Amino acid sequence: MRRRAAATLLAALACAPQAPSASAPVPLARHPDWTPLRHFLDSAVAAGAAPGVVVGVSWPGHRYVYGTGHLGDGIPNRPDGKTVYDLASLTKVVGLTTAMMWAVQEDRIALDAPVSRYVPTFQGPGTDSVTVRLLLAHASGLPAWRPLYLLAANRPGVFAVVDSTPLDTVPGARFLYSDLGAILLTQAIENVYGERIDTLLAARMFGPLGMKSTTYNPPVKWIPRVAPTEDDPYRGRVIRGQVHDENAWRMAGVSGHAGIFSSANDLLTFGEWWLHQQRGTPARGRPTVNRGVLRSFTVEQNLPPGSGRALGWEVPTADNTGSAFLSAGSVGHTGFTGTSIWMDPGRDVVIVVLSNRVNPTRANTKFVGVRRDVGDLVLSALDPGLNPSR
Repeated sequence: MRRRAAATLLAALACAPQAPSASAPVPLARHPDWTPLRHFLDSAVAAGAAPGVVVGVSWPGHRYVYGTGHLGDGIPNRPDGKTVYDLASLTKVVGLTTAMMWAVQEDRIALDAPVSRYVPTFQGPGTDSVTVRLLLAHASGLPAWRPLYLLAANRPGVFAVVDSTPLDTVPGARFLYSDLGAILLTQAIENVYGERIDTLLAARMFGPLGMKSTTYNPPVKWIPRVAPTEDDPYRGRVIRGQVHDENAWRMAGVSGHAGIFSSANDLLTFGEWWLHQQRGTPARGRPTVNRGVLRSFTVEQNLPPGSGRALGWEVPTADNTGSAFLSAGSVGHTGFTGTSIWMDPGRDVVIVVLSNRVNPTRANTKFVGVRRDVGDLVLSALDPGLNPSR
């Protein structure tokens, strides 16, 4: 199903021009035809890629949100723009990276300083060479993952295990996507601000931006519109309204690597805010990031060469979930539960994909490729220049 849709799309776009640069705004279709996108999503759900999927698109002056399928195994409600999903690793960019940009802007943290300056408990051979920049670029030398939920009893215990974890690579020598690195950066943020990352983000971003469906640890009254995740053998139940990631769960649901829940509507708000920051047109009463700081976080770092990472964010490559047609300067990220966000500054477009492909089990691999195909379909609908038949 997915391969047929992708093949059809690629054939239609074979003669398309190259993706535009961020400096040349692209005129977009006045009345996009979303029929191919809807058909593709309906087919993906019917094929078992996920119980349900919500796609949100923002382009200048407009939004489009489409939900299909059902909320979860045995829950017939159709998801929509208000449905709350576990964002998984989108937490790393929507939450942690945003907080880190503020910290750099306010001279609380320096990107090329050793992280031990902000987390003195991070000690061991080679740790003095682990900088904040290397951690954000996933080139710190830390391992990718450890079963922290089995090694510690609570949030302080998780921090202690991470701080004493030996490096397994020379810092800067290898790209290795690391949850441990994000947990270490969580400590840095909390130490320099003197508060937990959940309260910091609620006060400085979720509240001011009006992201009323975004939080760590959703309240009980939200549960009817929260999509469930896995039937977790360790916790002995289907997880709904509690973070799916076991290590974040052991951290009382609050970490920089996972834990945020949000909706498509709220993530479009975040993406629109982010694009405003990049254009240097912030709105009064809303959080700001100056363009210089934002640019430093969105430039590909080449740490090591060919890694395809900015600071926190991914840049489009042939192997990730960004569309082949994203503009230069686009950034995005994915989450394990079946989520993604991409911002395209050349077109002023935000693309959000939310699903719970891990319900009822993470063994489901049918969602692979869906997010990238969504990006191709969205941009081909919006940008007439990509489709020679128009």
